[in-house]
Formats: sequence, C-alpha cells, structure tokens
Amino acid sequence: MVLVKICGITSIKDAKIAQEAGADAVGFVFAKSPRQVSLKKAQAISKALPSSIKKVGVFVNAPAGFVKKAKKAAGLDAFQFHGEESPEYCKKFRKIAAVIKAIKVKDKSSLENIKYYDVDAVLLDAYSAKAKGGTGKSFNWDLAIQAKKFKKPVILSGGLSAFNVRKAIRKVKPYAVDVSSGVEISPGRKSEKKVRQFIRNVKKA
Repeated sequence: MVLVKICGITSIKDAKIAQEAGADAVGFVFAKSPRQVSLKKAQAISKALPSSIKKVGVFVNAPAGFVKKAKKAAGLDAFQFHGEESPEYCKKFRKIAAVIKAIKVKDKSSLENIKYYDVDAVLLDAYSAKAKGGTGKSFNWDLAIQAKKFKKPVILSGGLSAFNVRKAIRKVKPYAVDVSSGVEISPGRKSEKKVRQFIRNVKKA
C-alpha cells in the first residue's frame, strides 16, 4: 500500500481532516513559505494528533540546533531536508529520527545526487529556480522510475492531485506520495473535499 503524506499543515483543523481521511503522515514546514508554522503552532497540532500519524518536519538549510529543537517541540518522527544539505549533515540526523532528502528533478543528471545520501527515503520534487518546493508543478515521472535504481524508497511529490495521483502511482509505484498545494483552497488552507478525494484515489490505485 502506498503511503500518503499531507504536507504544509498549518492548523489543527486541517490536521484532523488529514487524519480522518486516512493520511499516514503530515508535514510541518519550518522554512520560509506561505505554509510556514512556528514551533509553538506545530507543537499544538502535533499534540492533537494520535501517535499513529507520523509527523514530518520540513527544513531548508536550517541550523542543526533548530532542527533538534523542532523535533522536541513537535514530536517529529522524520526530518525532510529540502535545501542544499550535505550528505554528512543528513546522515547525522538519522541517529534521532528518519531522514528524507528532497531531490529537485530537472533532468536525468539530477538523480545522480541520490547515490551520495545515506537516508531513509528520497522525495522527488519538480525543479524550480525560484522555490525549494510547493510549486504545484510535476516533472517527468519516467525519471522517478529511474531513481529506483539507487535502492532507496521513493516518495513522489510535485503537482500531484486527486486527478493524476492514480496514474502516477500506477506508473511509478512509489513508496509514498506527498501532496500540499494539490489539496488546498489557498496556500496553507486544506480543502476537506480535495484531501478525502486524493486519499481515496491513492487507496484505489
């Protein structure tokens, strides 16, 4: 079964929507973004969720001290690094939680970075010169299939929605799918209808 992560959660209400719809994980964005949350807000949301829902912190080139502080505050089960974090930086965090390294896929050469990272999973997202993530754009899924040769669990992200996620899963067969803007009313506000439809279509795939 493909796992589902609803990212960019900014409120208890949206977290509960994700939980009740059957999400396996939620993501808190601690980097500069329309979906950014404070440690205090992430802590409140995390406490409102059962332990069965995995909490993932999303960071971009953050100081190690802040990452550790966020883990403690929000009870994070995993770190998702979306910047230019080095393999050494990522590896040291595996001692305290699971580590996901985001790879921005521009072309086939982008995939070569994967082999340098000793992480629990890689998240493949669309390349953008302007943003680190959350662009709502997809990339060539053939490249996601090629990424499997590195023998790391692949989390598919970028431009996913209820309308294309079944096709994406059938083509790529990823370990998990990650969605944010594809289930929103506006940046940082989730649509209950879109979240439920997205997860329903993942399960059908």
